[in-house]
Amino acid sequence: MTSSAAPPRSTGAASGTDDASAEFHAFFERHHAELARLAQLLTGETDAADDLAADALLALWHRWDRVRDADHPVAYARGVVANMARGRIRSTVRERRRVALFWSQRSEGSDGPDVAAVVDVRQALERLPFRKRACVVLRHAFDLSERDTALALGISVGTVKSQTSRGMTELQRHLGAGAVDGLAGRRK
Repeated sequence: MTSSAAPPRSTGAASGTDDASAEFHAFFERHHAELARLAQLLTGETDAADDLAADALLALWHRWDRVRDADHPVAYARGVVANMARGRIRSTVRERRRVALFWSQRSEGSDGPDVAAVVDVRQALERLPFRKRACVVLRHAFDLSERDTALALGISVGTVKSQTSRGMTELQRHLGAGAVDGLAGRRK
């Protein structure tokens, strides 16, 4: 039996792929800006944040079947961004060490018209070890609960509490009590 009509559409794998694509597209639209902001705050690199978020979302797309079945897909996505940011920071540190061997250290200034307080907070955040920085950023800049922060970073709630507390203490030392009180006040 031959027919000139197009073959019937399969309701099997093609439909599942279309559903997955639509789900991922909706996830991307909802969370890309948040993930880019997280990347920017963790790395301190405004220009690279969007690329880092896009790379993380690409990695999520490759594992979308597992990600969409996870209990907390956004927490999983934040964890991917945090891990990629950690890798970028390590790479940047290695590169800076190599450059320092050949060139004298130069003081770096800010590129944009940022308010002095914002620049100070960003520089103070960059001084924190990664885990403390991630906890402080997720808790105070993203207003996540201790539980959601723990999920995103793959650590315990107790570790989130201690790292956030210690991070805020270090920020207070770098910035002064008034600046940190303003940050912590948002969280209450």
